Amino acid sequence: MILSPQEKIRDCTARGWWGTDTLDAMFRRNVAAVPDREAVVDAPNRASITDGAPRRLTYRELDDEVTALAARLLAAGVGTDDIVAMQVPNIVEAVMTVLATARIGAIASPIGVQYRENELLHIFGVLKPKAFVTMCRIGTYNPAKTVDAMRGQAVPGTILAWGSDSPAGAVRLDDLVTDGKVASEAAGRVGAHEALNPIDANGIVTICWTSGTESRPKGVPRSHNHWIAIARMVATMAGMQDGERILNPFPVINMASIGGCLVPWLLRRGTMVMHHPFDLKIFLAQVADERINYNLAPPAILNMLIKQPELWADLDFSNLRAVCSGSAPLAPWMLKAWQEDYGVNVINYFGSNEGCGLVSSAVDVPDPDQRARYFARFGAKGFSWSCDDVLALETRLVDPVSGQTITEPDIEGELRIRGGTVFDGYFGDDELNRNAFDEEGYFRTGDMFAIASDERGPRFYRFVGRLKEIIIRGGQNISPAEIESLIDGHPKIAEAAVVGLPDEMMGERVCAVIVPRNGADVSLEEIVSYLKERHVAIYKWPERIATVEALPRNQVGKVVRADLREMILRAGAREGS
Repeated sequence: MILSPQEKIRDCTARGWWGTDTLDAMFRRNVAAVPDREAVVDAPNRASITDGAPRRLTYRELDDEVTALAARLLAAGVGTDDIVAMQVPNIVEAVMTVLATARIGAIASPIGVQYRENELLHIFGVLKPKAFVTMCRIGTYNPAKTVDAMRGQAVPGTILAWGSDSPAGAVRLDDLVTDGKVASEAAGRVGAHEALNPIDANGIVTICWTSGTESRPKGVPRSHNHWIAIARMVATMAGMQDGERILNPFPVINMASIGGCLVPWLLRRGTMVMHHPFDLKIFLAQVADERINYNLAPPAILNMLIKQPELWADLDFSNLRAVCSGSAPLAPWMLKAWQEDYGVNVINYFGSNEGCGLVSSAVDVPDPDQRARYFARFGAKGFSWSCDDVLALETRLVDPVSGQTITEPDIEGELRIRGGTVFDGYFGDDELNRNAFDEEGYFRTGDMFAIASDERGPRFYRFVGRLKEIIIRGGQNISPAEIESLIDGHPKIAEAAVVGLPDEMMGERVCAVIVPRNGADVSLEEIVSYLKERHVAIYKWPERIATVEALPRNQVGKVVRADLREMILRAGAREGS
């Protein structure tokens, strides 16, 4: 299934952004080159999320199981360009399923484990998948039985599941490879299929789903070339080496995990250590015990580890070289502490499922203060960066009201992107696609940025906030992200979010929603004083405060502001101490 326009394919190929490589071809090269190197490793607490003991597979062992699963899919009637929905936690089998579908030219559509009948019916209605690959237990949830009970409602024809408690008629996936004969038969079936159905690197290999913080989930189809283009950028900017040991705490469902870990893992013939469900103690132990070189971690975790070094004082982090973080603005004090106190470079990454990939690496932006606040302005003429792969991304800022392109610093505008990393439209949604791209083919990200300068010119973008999240107080635009990054540095605050609450006089007023550290009492006056000391403009100061035990987040860790705002409006926020 090729969805990219032929003109784009010709252009990206001519520029060297796209080629003929596929995910399966990369994986097979790794199997041939380093068959006995560890490929994937489960978290030690696997049993808390699903059945089976934690697994450690070499490239050779993983290849055997990928082939066996691919053969099972073929036997279930799955073929080239068929869609396989999958709901699998962040374990070895998730990686296996993506690779198995890729091997036979099918399309994997990974779904978050939190989704239930409501979301599944919507997704199945869009996808019309041929099969559903899952587990018989994810926590207390049995997705195999749940989907089986939904038959007659546009659900997949075949269910394939790991685990003993499967519905009647489901294809059991336990013990994929029992002996040499089984392996040989699987290889023969898959080989015969491949000979008749060569895979095109421009073909769609995954359909991921946006987090849906503003609407129902949207399907984002991406080809082998889409993924490889952005993964080359990530791997290079992160300084990944051959055999890199990567800790992946994000589910294999989106850009963070697939673009930030899985495809770079293939590029660098690495070892990918999985983590799920998130458990801070186990996560930290994995960094030490698995000798991790590179991982992904949300800003809140990195902030907490700097504020509470006793949590990991006895662990050996000497192999950790770089951490990629994003999903929320980074605090300059946090990057500086990791770099100067522990020798770990935090890479600031701004990405999306659609293919946006702005990166501030330690090479291009060595100053941690700048790296926390700015992103390299990829696509701007006159500037070069340490990684040529960033040339595959073109960007510009556009005034959302006038439609004029912004070229001067400190003027806020919507970021728009196009190029080899960018998808070609939401799956099965022509109406949405009519407004998703502008007249020059740039994707409208809905994210507000401004151009920022240093001594070498306007080289950077500064994140302002989501177009729909900007707080407008008395006609003044306020970026929640900016205020949050400042408040997060308060010693009595574990994490914070900022939302706008309706106000008859001003339109909106700023409300700081805080999670106190160790149950501390934090007053509005303390927060205002903290911002005043940092010379923050008065109109940006919070005028309301609310305390919560935890911020509501979606499945990839982003704060769901709509839910948070509704929570505060129901409970009420106080104006002072």
